[in-house]
Amino acid sequence: DAPLIEASQVAAIVFTSGTTGAPTTHLKRWGGLCADGEAEARRIGSQGLAIIATVPSQHMYGFESVILQALIAGHSLWHARPFYPADVVEALAAMPQPRMLVSTPVHLKVLVESGVTLPAVDRVLCATAPLSHELAQRVEVALQAPLFEIYGSTETGQMAVRQPVQGPQWTLFPGVVLEVGESGPIIASGGHLEGRIPLSDQIERVDAHRFLLHGRSADMVNIAGKRSSLAHLNSVLARISAIQDGAF
Repeated sequence: DAPLIEASQVAAIVFTSGTTGAPTTHLKRWGGLCADGEAEARRIGSQGLAIIATVPSQHMYGFESVILQALIAGHSLWHARPFYPADVVEALAAMPQPRMLVSTPVHLKVLVESGVTLPAVDRVLCATAPLSHELAQRVEVALQAPLFEIYGSTETGQMAVRQPVQGPQWTLFPGVVLEVGESGPIIASGGHLEGRIPLSDQIERVDAHRFLLHGRSADMVNIAGKRSSLAHLNSVLARISAIQDGAF
């Protein structure tokens, strides 16, 4: 059972990576973390799964999608963090179904290209880097399961989900609102978020519950009048068959 803790109790202190400046501190209260974990479980339909994760639990993504899911949504966890494809296969085979693989685009790409026979899973969860439509399709075929992608940040926690094979639009977690002003960053608030939090991404709101993500504001480049994002250019580069990995 999840521990009985006051909702206002600070349960975690997390830090941004510092890639866009000095690392900043963010307090996470137990009530907000519970609401975060419950919203994720509802959005991906993941109650009662066995989780195998290739991501570290001290990373915000691993903390929310592994540790909190066990405490709040009743999951069981594989005791280790498999890294190589054979390790992932061994862990999957050892856990009963229904089971979910929590991973990243780079891990999933290596896994589907390894040639190993993959046990079927019931959910695949992915985050931390841009995921191409082609890779998402390959993962779903190889693991015989729907792939869900998470959007969030250290500041906000997880706040939206999508199934990239079904389309590019993200669906916000219950209660989360995006405020789009005439100038300045988009503000996220409501739901499990504590306060009004500016986002560092280029976002196009589709309606009150859905949006399109066009990359980080700091990644936008303008060459000869054509605007793009480094993340998009990286995804195009990764789709070239002769290239294993690369970055702008």
